[in-house]
Parts: sequence; C-alpha cells; structure tokens
Amino acid sequence: MLLTIHPESPQERLIQQVIDCLKNGGVIIYPTDTVYGLGCDIHNKKAIETICRIKGIKPEKALFSCICEDFKRIGDYTVHVHTPIFKLMKRVLPGPYTFILEASHNIPRHFQSKRKTVGIRVVDNAITNAIVKALGNPLLTTSLRADEDLESYMTDPQLIFERYEKLVDMVIDGGTGGTEGSTILDCSLGEDKIILVREGAGSLSDLGIEVSEA
Repeated sequence: MLLTIHPESPQERLIQQVIDCLKNGGVIIYPTDTVYGLGCDIHNKKAIETICRIKGIKPEKALFSCICEDFKRIGDYTVHVHTPIFKLMKRVLPGPYTFILEASHNIPRHFQSKRKTVGIRVVDNAITNAIVKALGNPLLTTSLRADEDLESYMTDPQLIFERYEKLVDMVIDGGTGGTEGSTILDCSLGEDKIILVREGAGSLSDLGIEVSEA
C-alpha cells in the first residue's frame, strides 16, 4: 500500500491506518528529517526479523536505532545519561542526530546490541512524530539505501513503492526524502567521551564540542 500523508499536517485517520498496520506486525517505509526509513514496532520481534531479511543481515548482528516521541521520553529507554550528554541532546534534538546510549529495561532484549546499548533519535518530522505518539512506544528506524553497499539513499516515494511494495506492508509518501543519514554519536563510553561513528546530516560544528573519531 502507498499512503500519501500531508508532510506538515498529518491526517489523523491516515496515521491510524499506519498504527493499525504496525500493531498487526507490519513493516513500513516512512519519511524522517533525514532519509526515508524502514521500520516497525520495536516490540515486534517477527517484524524486526522481516526487516533483517529485507536488508540481508542476521538479526543477532543488526544494529538498529529507534525514534522516540520527544526528548522527555528518552529517559524511559536509557540509563546513566551523563549531564554533559543530556545537555547536548537537549540542545540539538529534535534533529538529524543518533545518540548511542545504554539501554534501559524498557528496550526489548531482541532490539539491544550485545553491548546493551541502543541508538536513540528524536526527529524533526511531523509524520513520524505523529506515528510514534499514536503508537505509544518507539519506532524502529534503519535508513533505506538505494544499494546496501553504497552510501546513497532512495528519495522518491513512488520509486520506493515500486521497489518495495512486495516486501513491506506500507510505504508512506511524505514528499521527497533527504540524501544524508543522521550523524551518529556513541555516548555510551563515559561522561567525557563521545565517539563519532558516522558524520551525516547533523553538523558537527553545531554540537559545540570535540568528538573523537571511531
């Protein structure tokens, strides 16, 4: 199904269709503030396994992130967020950054990395935020690349639908997608250590701090 939703004023009845799909174990493709993402409810293990098959990776090696409703909800899914990291996140979120943090017990084990960490995003996109708010818990997100071996991303929702209509349950058309993924920062290693995992759409200069290369 290709579902067109207004990018600034998402229609409630259409958002409810997305929620019904997710709660039934569906896999969706949806817009974010960076690139189009492939996702599902983080509590649905079978849906996550479906995404792993689509991306051609083993579930035990998957490193996915999740989108939280807003900054206030991050504390429900993480532990030991040091004060400097907290202040940094509060300043740049919502925005095109992914923060890797220590996962709390509210993050299902099948979603955590072996280090018991989780990637957290709060995005600046009305459609995605409406979905996460209505769902009531975080949404899995992994970027939709044109080719998994290349750092290029599909931007046209119609072309995305043509390629993935038999693999996913729903593609949401929220307009043309971006061409850069989020900037990923590993903040799970201590109060004063931030590791740059990937530089993306999020400006490093906007962080106002020094980060170490991975």
